[in-house]
Amino acid sequence: MKQLFLGLLIIAFISGCGYKPSSYYAKSALGDKIYAEVTISRQDPRNSVLIKDAVNEAIVSRFSGKLVSKEQADSVLHVRIQSISFSPTVYDTYGYVIAYKTTVVLAMNYENAAKKVEKLTATGEYDFSIEANSVISDTNRFEAIRYAASDALDEFVSKIAIKGLRNGNNN
Repeated sequence: MKQLFLGLLIIAFISGCGYKPSSYYAKSALGDKIYAEVTISRQDPRNSVLIKDAVNEAIVSRFSGKLVSKEQADSVLHVRIQSISFSPTVYDTYGYVIAYKTTVVLAMNYENAAKKVEKLTATGEYDFSIEANSVISDTNRFEAIRYAASDALDEFVSKIAIKGLRNGNNN
């Protein structure tokens, strides 16, 4: 009985204080219908495809938005890979690298329904290990880039949510 009362009290407190998740504010900044465009890198087109998939997944899962054509969109999101890097982070006793950090920097421009363009940069990181004295496999590389891009998109969601919160308070 105490647990039920405590649970109801927590729910009442959260709903009473006006709590709204960050996706609510991000959605208010971007709208329901979003068109995403990822610039394909000529040097590394496979990574661009990974980023495109991560962006589409973020729009659907984190913004609760709908992917639509450019003509139907409330906002247009342009994403470009600014840089991808792999840095050794852990060495074994023999000096061989056994862990790396992947850093993905995404340059993003988004245009809202009022045709106002905002520019943001988001950085994501992902740590992974490999066998000692071996090279990074394509599977490790693609997985690391995908997770780091997802982390960068989480940062983007946070930045958009802050902008949505500020715009909501200005109205």
